[in-house]
Amino acid sequence: MKKVAIITGAVGGIGYATVEKFDKEGYAIVAMDIVPTEAGNEKLANIKDCVYVSGNLALGEDRANLVKTALDKYGRIDVLVNVAGVAPRVRNDILEMTEESYDFVMGINTKGTLFLTQLVANEMIKQEKVDGAKGYIVNVSSCSAYTSSTSRGEYCISKAGATMITKLFADRLASEGITVNEICPGIIATGMTEKVKEKYDNLIAGGLVPLGRWGLPEDCANAIYALSSGALGYTTGQSIIVDGGMHIQRL
Repeated sequence: MKKVAIITGAVGGIGYATVEKFDKEGYAIVAMDIVPTEAGNEKLANIKDCVYVSGNLALGEDRANLVKTALDKYGRIDVLVNVAGVAPRVRNDILEMTEESYDFVMGINTKGTLFLTQLVANEMIKQEKVDGAKGYIVNVSSCSAYTSSTSRGEYCISKAGATMITKLFADRLASEGITVNEICPGIIATGMTEKVKEKYDNLIAGGLVPLGRWGLPEDCANAIYALSSGALGYTTGQSIIVDGGMHIQRL
């Protein structure tokens, strides 16, 4: 029986790399992103068994439609990967941050992740175990969950919230045979970081990242898959930091 993965943010860098990884591993995929249906289907045209759902993770009706689509098409959900996330539209000093920007970022990164996870978890609980587990949930948080960036405070706060969501659901769902973990990417080459590429190029050249390079979306996808495959089945509530060693404390 083919396993089924819901992957949000599926058209973006980490999301699309994750879709490709799960496709390669033989999963059926229900992919969600905010881009229109035609554009989403075009991006995912090479994925073998994939249904694309256009929607806004911040909206309850769109989250419900995503889960309904997965269950109507495949009858179960084995993996949820919460990739979808946004940065503030404008970087402002935290002394100038607006409520509008805060609500926009939190609505997707934190509220959307929380309530989609809740929806999926309640469906996973009803399922029979496959290969010893009812399901796996992986959140994409960020090194910004524990690293201050005062020009995008709403993003840092949202990702700190996502990390607590991981811990809360890991605690609640452990007895149900469902593990919940997260990855915390560092400097990854995606559309989100493209606008500040020169800044990060200089920081990496100056030694900020011990491995000496940008992270790739595939680096994140491989970590996500490891947490979803059963290979780390005795691990829950944990963060895998995918940052090239950037947060090693060094003298």
